[in-house]
Amino acid sequence: MKRVLTAVLGIAAVGVLAACGSGPAPTDGTNSGSGDSAVGGQITMGFSQVGAESGWRTANTASIQDAAKTADVDLKFSDANGEQENQISAIRSFVQQGVDVIAFSPVVRTGWDAVLLEAKNAGIPVILTDRAVDTDEPDVFKTFLGADFVREGQWAGDWVVKEYAAAPGPVNIVQLEGTTGSDPALERSKGFADAIAGDPKLNVIASQTGDFTRSGGKQVMEAFLKANPKIDLVFAQNDDMALGAMEAIEAAGKKPGQDIKIVAIDATHDGMQALADGKFNFIVECNPLLGPELMDLAKKVVAGDPVPPRVVTPDETFDQQQAAAVLPDRKY
Repeated sequence: MKRVLTAVLGIAAVGVLAACGSGPAPTDGTNSGSGDSAVGGQITMGFSQVGAESGWRTANTASIQDAAKTADVDLKFSDANGEQENQISAIRSFVQQGVDVIAFSPVVRTGWDAVLLEAKNAGIPVILTDRAVDTDEPDVFKTFLGADFVREGQWAGDWVVKEYAAAPGPVNIVQLEGTTGSDPALERSKGFADAIAGDPKLNVIASQTGDFTRSGGKQVMEAFLKANPKIDLVFAQNDDMALGAMEAIEAAGKKPGQDIKIVAIDATHDGMQALADGKFNFIVECNPLLGPELMDLAKKVVAGDPVPPRVVTPDETFDQQQAAAVLPDRKY
């Protein structure tokens, strides 16, 4: 009861704050974990990954695991297999084990308040990676490391606007959304919608989740093709869904990149290859190689050093020629 009362009073004093607005991280260095880091020893990180639903996620996991080895961080890794309940259980396990720092990429935005408060009350700092959360609790995470998903959606939409600027219209667009309720799905949808809103001939005639998977993208695209005789463009919120859509378009006897244009987000190797081959038309990058920056942030928050509340990873965009030029040296 004392812990609950303290939390309630804390909320009343600080006010209601959203995911990326929880304020700068406290710098007192309080931590009830293993304590080795306080004297410069190895730190222990508990990390909960969404799963292995895409090529992007596989590259992200490899980056975190490799960076932990390089930084001499004892990494306790847990794969949630796309289930929020698994992540919550993993985070609670990390708290019980007394790790020095917890990092995780949330499956969805909501439903984290209780477990984040448990970590906070245990004095274990939390870092969000790749995806943000919606929370009314103050200071339950130190920083959020990841891309600007709204901007990614806007860049995709900006290309569509320019591509069809002289087209007579209407232009029929179908959207393959990511996991329902996830940060990238919500924000990429918003960014794309905002970007195309000024051109009334650009119409999103169907939008459905493919759950960020290639099989999901293929299945949804097959349904779109059956229901809509004229589709001009696919906006896929990740490469894997776009690759699945590409397969469905080819199976329907149409040419992806020509009969139906494809815009995707991620810039993984397979997506970039499809772009270089002319089967995609434009890709917005979302860099999965967050490992080194995450390890640096982890050491800082454990040491009590100040960190920014938001660290945006740099991204870029690619057309066919640019993809062909950089593809040989891509790391993912």
